Amino acid sequence: MPITQTSFLRGGAVLLIVGLLALLAIVGSTIWLVERSQHYFNEVVAARDLRTSTNNLRIAMQEVETSQRGFLLTQEESYLEPYEAAHNRIIPTFEELRTIVERYPQYLDAVERLGPEIESKLAEMDQTIQLARTGQVAEAVEIVATDRGKEIMDEARALFTRIVADADNRLIEGVEEQRFSANLLRVVAIAGGFLILLVGGGSVWIALSYTRDLLAARQEVETLNAGLEQRVKERTHDLIRANEEVQRFAYIVTHDLRAPLVNIMGFTSELDQTMKSIQSYVLAEGGTLSEQEIHEARAAAAEDLPEAIGFIRSSTRKMDGLINAILKISREGKRPIKPETIDLQALLEANLATIQHQIAEADGEATLSVTAPRIVSDRLSIEQVVGNLLDNAVKYRAGDRPLEIRIVARNVPGGQVLIDVSDNGRGIAAEDHQRVFDLFRRSGQQDKPGEGIGLAHVRTLVRSLGGDITLSSEFGKGTTFSILLPLDVRTVIRSEAA
Repeated sequence: MPITQTSFLRGGAVLLIVGLLALLAIVGSTIWLVERSQHYFNEVVAARDLRTSTNNLRIAMQEVETSQRGFLLTQEESYLEPYEAAHNRIIPTFEELRTIVERYPQYLDAVERLGPEIESKLAEMDQTIQLARTGQVAEAVEIVATDRGKEIMDEARALFTRIVADADNRLIEGVEEQRFSANLLRVVAIAGGFLILLVGGGSVWIALSYTRDLLAARQEVETLNAGLEQRVKERTHDLIRANEEVQRFAYIVTHDLRAPLVNIMGFTSELDQTMKSIQSYVLAEGGTLSEQEIHEARAAAAEDLPEAIGFIRSSTRKMDGLINAILKISREGKRPIKPETIDLQALLEANLATIQHQIAEADGEATLSVTAPRIVSDRLSIEQVVGNLLDNAVKYRAGDRPLEIRIVARNVPGGQVLIDVSDNGRGIAAEDHQRVFDLFRRSGQQDKPGEGIGLAHVRTLVRSLGGDITLSSEFGKGTTFSILLPLDVRTVIRSEAA
């Protein structure tokens, strides 16, 4: 009997709820057991630190006492080498023990009382050694014979033994508790896994049964849609071809527009030569023209014609530059992407090197930080993008402070790399943040050469690589351009091809 959609949804909902409850129980138990295990782990670590510090202090005091007695017996300075080494460790080791014991109030008073006694014991030892060095060995031995130092050492040993024994008990208890937590966690994981397997098995059975019915229905739909898919493919192919024709048409039109402009520029050059002849004739003395006509002719030859010619020439140059810009962007859009593995740090360092002399002239500095060492992309496009942004940073630097340029490249989620190019230049007003990417648009004071095509070109290149470019800027303080690119441009090419 086929499974209806209602039965499928009801059964799936029940199994989903059961699985969710099981998962919540497993997660909750796991978190509790992990926290419990962490608690006892911390206890074990603390007990280990307490035991280690206590033993270190006990060993150091024993070494000092042994070395002192050996020196008193032999008056050999070699016995004092371990004495000096252990003597220097005692006070730091005691301070470390006192810090650790703050977690164990039962030992805190005893350790605090031990501190002055240790200092007294060390002072006694130092005194006996000095006496022995000056030949007063009997006096030194007499001080030792008072047994005051022995009482201090016996008291310290008893305290150390108590602390070590307690630490050992805590270590054993902590290890046992951790073992219990691990065993309980194993049981929870096995039981939870078994329950999830049951839920998963039921879900798979329902899904397979429902999928079998769906496949039968899908077969019928595919038969009906076979002709429709073929028509869609044909229409898509037509649209792609039409789009390519539009691009070719735009390219041809912009290319052909240059021809008359070249002619105009040639004629203006000839007109310039003709104007010189006219000036020679009109400005010649002894003509039959009236004074007014001569004055007007001279003014036209000396002022009007040069001004008109200069205007025509500058206008044609401007138009030629704009059309060249359109052609450049059109060509870049048609240039095939050539993926290759790029050492991003080396590429950025090379781009910085090309403007290093300009940075030095501006008393500036440039820094580079790269944590995304390699990407697969089009080298020429990235070099043009970064080069253009660095040129802008130098061109539009602030005149009242040294130039600072910073490039940071790092990986970001989604298989992408983010390249930030920052400067402390003039900055861009908030209302111009978007329009600077438009063709032939510029912002701020127009005291630098340019036609407003650089950032438009940059955006075209970045988008052709499957990325995007944005900026953040504060007028008068600086600008940061953020370039977001895929780590592997081939994934973009494949998706577009599909």
